[in-house]
This record gives sequence, structure tokens and C-alpha cells, in this order.
Amino acid sequence: MKVIRELVDWFDRRGLLGEADMAALNEQGLLAQDAPRTMLEHCGRVGRTWCFRVVGDTEGPVWGTDVYTGDSSVAAAAVHAGWVEPGATAVLRVVVVEPPERFAGSLRHGVASRDYARYDTAFRIEAGSAAADEAG
Repeated sequence: MKVIRELVDWFDRRGLLGEADMAALNEQGLLAQDAPRTMLEHCGRVGRTWCFRVVGDTEGPVWGTDVYTGDSSVAAAAVHAGWVEPGATAVLRVVVVEPPERFAGSLRHGVASRDYARYDTAFRIEAGSAAADEAG
């Protein structure tokens, strides 16, 4: 993963990668960044996909099941969704989705999520790409 990141940085410094190129590399899981605490600053466009390195955690607020509010903890939601164990690291895809009318809470994998009414932003978590998993 480090070698890929260094190559991308080299091309980027020379102006050889545009925003679309970077987005395509990210969506393929080749530019996995450390996951943010929440998705609040990343939920600008429904359908946008991010690849993040997530360290599973059982602490942090989580609202929803399978689809989470934008202010939910990404690390705790990833454990709740069953994609990563607490303390383990995985490259996962986080997809910005249309918020449902209501977020239903549940208890899964040692993480209790809570119910919430309407919220402006939402995301779901999916398995990372094979390229990211192999490169990591």
C-alpha cells in the first residue's frame, strides 16, 4: 500500500493526476486513508464512495442498523455491521446514501446502536475492494 501511495504522490506532484483520477483510485481502494471519526465532512454527495482503513472499536455513538447517521462513529459502526473486529484493521468502503425516514438501533457484535428519527446525512459500510485488501 505504501508503494502505491508513493507512486500516486509522485504523479500528483507533477500534475499528472486530476481530481477524477484520484476519485477513481480511491473508489478502487488504492488510496485508502485512515477513517475519519464520523462521516459528517464526507457526506456531501449521495453515492460517493470512500475507501478507509478502519480500526474497529466498540466505543463511540452509533445510530442506525446497516445504514448509519452521518455523525455515527465509523469505527464502531464497522464493528456493529460485522466488517471488522474490535482492535483489528480492515480496508472498507463507506458509501454515502440517502438518509431513511428513521434509523433503527440494534445490538450487534458488542456494539449497541440507537434509534434516531430523520437525520440529514447517512452512510453504509461495505467490504473493501480486493485491490485494497491485497495491497494493504
